[in-house]
Amino acid sequence: MKASDLFIRCLESEGVEYIFGLPGEETNDLMFSLANSQIKFILVRHEQGAAFMADVYGRLTQKVGVCLSTLGPGATNLITGVASANMDRSPILAITGQTDSNLRHKESHQNMDVVSIFKPITKWRWSIHNADVIAEIVRRAFKISIEEKAGAVHLELPEDIAKGKSDIKPIIKPHRTLRSRPSHSLIKNAVKMIFSAKMPVILVGNGCIRGSASSHIRKFVERTGIFSMNTFMAKGVISDKSERHLQTIGIKEADHALIALREADLVIAIGYDLVEYSPKNWNRNLDKKIIHIDFTPSEVETYYPPNIEIAADIGYTVDAILLELNKAKVKVEKQKKIKTNNTQNSIDIPYFEIPDLFRKIKKQITERIEKFKDDFAYPIKPTKLVIDVRNILDDNDIVISDVGVHKLWIAKTYNTYIPNTCLITNGFCSMGFALPGGIAAQLVRPNQKIVVMCGDGAFLMNIQELETAVRLQLPIIVIIWCDSEYGMISLKQIDEFGKSVFTRFNNPDFVTLAKSFGAIGYYVKSTEEFSKTLKKAKESTSVPVIIAIDVDYSTNQILLNDDFND
Repeated sequence: MKASDLFIRCLESEGVEYIFGLPGEETNDLMFSLANSQIKFILVRHEQGAAFMADVYGRLTQKVGVCLSTLGPGATNLITGVASANMDRSPILAITGQTDSNLRHKESHQNMDVVSIFKPITKWRWSIHNADVIAEIVRRAFKISIEEKAGAVHLELPEDIAKGKSDIKPIIKPHRTLRSRPSHSLIKNAVKMIFSAKMPVILVGNGCIRGSASSHIRKFVERTGIFSMNTFMAKGVISDKSERHLQTIGIKEADHALIALREADLVIAIGYDLVEYSPKNWNRNLDKKIIHIDFTPSEVETYYPPNIEIAADIGYTVDAILLELNKAKVKVEKQKKIKTNNTQNSIDIPYFEIPDLFRKIKKQITERIEKFKDDFAYPIKPTKLVIDVRNILDDNDIVISDVGVHKLWIAKTYNTYIPNTCLITNGFCSMGFALPGGIAAQLVRPNQKIVVMCGDGAFLMNIQELETAVRLQLPIIVIIWCDSEYGMISLKQIDEFGKSVFTRFNNPDFVTLAKSFGAIGYYVKSTEEFSKTLKKAKESTSVPVIIAIDVDYSTNQILLNDDFND
């Protein structure tokens, strides 16, 4: 078999549905092998967009997303998206072409050491030097990418190797390995710690999304009454409708939920990833007891020293703790049937009542979200915009946030009820993520409405992918929050220096721009008009819709200042 054919057969064996990318001379053998495959090649307009698409594909499917480029500048264009996927723990494979092996030792056209460049932004990377090892290397790449913590891997296929021959067959992808179950002794110790806690809190992180642990954690919260909160990338693991959920944490010193976290005597950290939110923000005095529950052991961090560390399947672990708590409950109930004067040693099942402080925090979080729901001033308030989007979308529709100050508003005020219905990049935090991500999301979830939220700064960073969306006839909706400024940088500058510099820019005519790509464009001129326009945009079945709207960011300071009233 031709080596490039073998490579594609290996990808087919892994269950690859899409490859997002841009061809080049050094990948032509692969492209023609791909032309005879059931794998769909999604031609993009910039390699960075391809990597972001692979990222979102990986998040939504929990399978490895695949992106492809040629050598040299094509490969370097992938880097930002690959780094973003790796730090956000999304499983992706980046494939790059390379010049003939006999040219690698000397200066030649576009020749550079791509494998070394990818080293700090991938879990594993390799250049294939022999056609007979393709099957083994591809299987290894997929295995490493999906293993916890999931992330990016990179394979380089030189042009002469792609043209070679091999008698080796693809390695059949095994059934997914069952993740390990937790140690019973650690479970018993965790239960003892929960019993002794007076004000425990559950901190839900991104690992719970990857582990499909939402139902387990929801049951745990319901049965124990312990309050919870989530990081940006774990929105929806516990529904924001829950009265015992303090919603999203992640803005350093300015979270209402942070008050609860600082008052807690026990933090049950489930799937918590330090890359999103530093424990120094909530354990500065090193006075918290911590139970760490994740697929992998905890990172070494001064402000995160777990008392109990359980590295096992998250769902199994949470269920095991709940089962042990139920056993304790039965034991207590049996003890109560025995008449005895010695009641000092009896213990009650820990169903935690709502602390007054937590009740007030929850109330004020809700009030903050709804404060401007009836404010029709224009430009529109961020929270009003978010509420209108939430009211118009179904619970399982997907919102994808780009990076900028709008990301903070979405994270804090977009009520999310189902996992993976509000996608935020919060590890590498690269601008330009959302539009390509929306394309992948619509391919993966054709029956769900995909709404992309971008600042006017981020939108133009990957505007070229609008042509991809139009060509693929994807009815994604893009809402552009307009203020002609890099708002996040401006906010931080004003907070530290009292003013902002070098953050202002001009915008194009977004309606004309959309039409020039073949999309539908609107520029909303009143707050009342926004909801009507969004409802109309939902009716599109095959054409992307761009909605630009002016946003009043004068309330941004709320994001950095906590005004909790106790």
